[in-house]
Amino acid sequence: MKNLFYSQIQPLDEKRKVFIGKSEKETLVFSAHYLMEIGKKALQAKGSFSLALSGGSTPKKIFSYLEKNYADSPIWKKTYLFWSDERAVSPQDKESNYKMAMDAGFSKIPIPKSHIFRMKAEKDIEKEAKNYEKLIQEKLGSSLFDLVMLGMGDDGHTASLFPETKGLNVKDRLVIANYVPQKNTWRMSVTFEAINQSQNICLYVLGENKAKMVHEIFSLEQEKYPVQKVGSFSAPALWILDEKAASLLTTN
Repeated sequence: MKNLFYSQIQPLDEKRKVFIGKSEKETLVFSAHYLMEIGKKALQAKGSFSLALSGGSTPKKIFSYLEKNYADSPIWKKTYLFWSDERAVSPQDKESNYKMAMDAGFSKIPIPKSHIFRMKAEKDIEKEAKNYEKLIQEKLGSSLFDLVMLGMGDDGHTASLFPETKGLNVKDRLVIANYVPQKNTWRMSVTFEAINQSQNICLYVLGENKAKMVHEIFSLEQEKYPVQKVGSFSAPALWILDEKAASLLTTN
């Protein structure tokens, strides 16, 4: 399975590569398998695995799959769990990315509670963003995340870095409080600096409703959408798509 999956990863350019699953199920299986492989390699290299989770319906399905199929893996006891963004709500709120992840499976995965670091975005969000940045630096040092999980919104945003928000241009921070005028709310988010300093970056984009945006982003030469800032020469972003999301792409 590993060789079959990895042979399907194709380079797009110097900062991006892509995997296209034949179905949603195959894409979810690959996503979970790939995450576990990164975790195993991190454990072998340095004795721990640092993972930043995303919100969204696709990560929710991945988390559930991990709990059902990989909960007994030894990597979890050495995993440090972070989040890539969070809404300004309590951890009990149904809109909380933390709550979603825990309910979807992570509450049943044996990660030590002392290794789980939620974003406290419900109050004093600017102060808490600075605290979260310090926490990341204290726990991870300069290597940052072994894997940061991301999605893509219909407007081309990723994490909580929305179009035309101040957070798009922040270069001296790892975590920020980002005001999102189009939603009239604050969000806590990792920055592109944090994302692109990570060892591995995955963008999970599934479904026919994402096909038009995927096609446009892959076709553009100029930067227009926030998600285009994701990826670096040292850690190209892996776009994980299913056939529906990739349906408008031209294949050779």
